[in-house]
Amino acid sequence: MSESPFHDVQPGRLPAAAYAQRLQATETPALTPMQAVIEAERCLYCFDAPCQTACPTGIDVPSFIHRIADGNVRGAAQAILSANPLGGMCARVCPTEELCEAVCVRQTQQGKAVEIGLLQRYAVDAVMQEGAAPVFTRAPDTGRKVAVVGAGPAGLACAHTLAVQGHAVTLIDAHDKLGGLNEYGLASYKTADDFAQREIAWLLSVGGITVQTGVRVETAAQLQALSDTHDAVFLGVGLGGVRQLGLVGEAKLAGVEDAVAFIARLRQSSDWATLPIGRRVLVIGGGMTAVDAAVQAKLLGAEEVSIVYRRGPEAMSASQVEQAWAQTNGVMIRHGLAPETLLGESGAVCGVRFACQQDQGEGRWGPSGEHVTLPADMVLKAIGQRLEEAPWTTSGLFLRDGRIVVDAQGRTSLPGVWAGGDACTGGRDLTVEAVEAGKQAALGIHASFQAES
Repeated sequence: MSESPFHDVQPGRLPAAAYAQRLQATETPALTPMQAVIEAERCLYCFDAPCQTACPTGIDVPSFIHRIADGNVRGAAQAILSANPLGGMCARVCPTEELCEAVCVRQTQQGKAVEIGLLQRYAVDAVMQEGAAPVFTRAPDTGRKVAVVGAGPAGLACAHTLAVQGHAVTLIDAHDKLGGLNEYGLASYKTADDFAQREIAWLLSVGGITVQTGVRVETAAQLQALSDTHDAVFLGVGLGGVRQLGLVGEAKLAGVEDAVAFIARLRQSSDWATLPIGRRVLVIGGGMTAVDAAVQAKLLGAEEVSIVYRRGPEAMSASQVEQAWAQTNGVMIRHGLAPETLLGESGAVCGVRFACQQDQGEGRWGPSGEHVTLPADMVLKAIGQRLEEAPWTTSGLFLRDGRIVVDAQGRTSLPGVWAGGDACTGGRDLTVEAVEAGKQAALGIHASFQAES
């Protein structure tokens, strides 16, 4: 037990056997072959299908579902992966209820969409089984070399697409493992059975990709060196910085932590029973990271977990499904509260004082003049991430609003340098959008090579 009665943070709140069951068994069960065929036969195989238009990667949804109905699961996977090389992970984390399934004709006419996400997962998982034959064959080596900096969804999609075209790719990442947020930033129950690494192994199996981990590109000179030794460079660096609350004691009080760091520590732990967790946890923020952190805190044994957001539920970037998922797992969502003061006792956080906010109309919220104090042993900050702008500003890259500016194919202001994913302007910072950005940049790089030859 903690020495301070105000700071109850400790490991082992659950029986040892409960951790794996709670943190992995919550993944949505996969479809059986019979269930997949029955669900696929609900599809109307629409011409000009709205589900395909709604998919950021443009997967031919009716085609892959029709192949499942016909028993051609491998063909279904090929249709998915040719458009989205991270189709397995996206099937698990993509907000399909807001994209393809939201516009499904079955949804608009009957109130129940075809389970597109589960069908996609069913097909892709089938071809990623150990010993399965390769889905793609790499083209003959072109002699072209591309450096891909960052092995998150954008970088992985870019590297795989380039390798399939026959280009030699050097994939560089600062972490010990590839995957970016897929490995370090998603809830464990979304990526059970080490799926992120299994998908990466499949991506690399196409050949032509050399991996360098533990290498951080952090100076303009390093970027220039990559440009000098490669025919093109792609930056899929993500948003490595974390936004702060700007409150006194934020950096010093024990128990105050970035939610992404909390999730990363959980994801990389070999024994969840050793992870300290507070009895009362507050997660400040309104996105999917806040939901992932809050639900996992609850699953680790925290007694009281609240997500605290400064506006109303409709303004939260976490989907309605994600919000409902948090509440189903015993997380309370408190709206209209802006953090004002961190309260400490004996060097540890013991609560947060919030300024109550009220809806002022037209999407604006402001102080009501009232305040509320909530007790907490842990405070997890999930108020967004930001681009670590150095070395990009000193290298000559044009930034706007803290993001790298690119054109439709991912070209930056530097010749021979492309970029994509969360580090760039536009988009909703979704995994599937990062995949599409990496894929389009790879196609742009390939087209530029062809134009030069």
